[in-house]
Amino acid sequence: MSSMLASFLTLAAILFTIGCYGVLTKRSAVIVLLSIELMLNAVNLNLIAFSKYGIIPSLKGQVFSLFTIAVAAAEAAVGVAILIALYRKRGTANVDEYHELQS
Repeated sequence: MSSMLASFLTLAAILFTIGCYGVLTKRSAVIVLLSIELMLNAVNLNLIAFSKYGIIPSLKGQVFSLFTIAVAAAEAAVGVAILIALYRKRGTANVDEYHELQS
């Protein structure tokens, strides 16, 4: 049973690392949003793995994961809407061009 937990945690760590690499190195805002979603899915995988193979198995992690998926969907919708508005105004999806948005 612990080998399955280790497998899930290894997969989640790999997914989170790929997402973190995408956020830190890519210039396109679409790729950054996709990388953030990949990181959130890695966290959801951890929640589900610990709820199934943890010390006290229960459905709490799975329910919390569903709430996280709902928040991630709302975040993606708002992020894409903001990105479309910025693209229409500036004509580019390059995150380096949006330095005026910093306060």
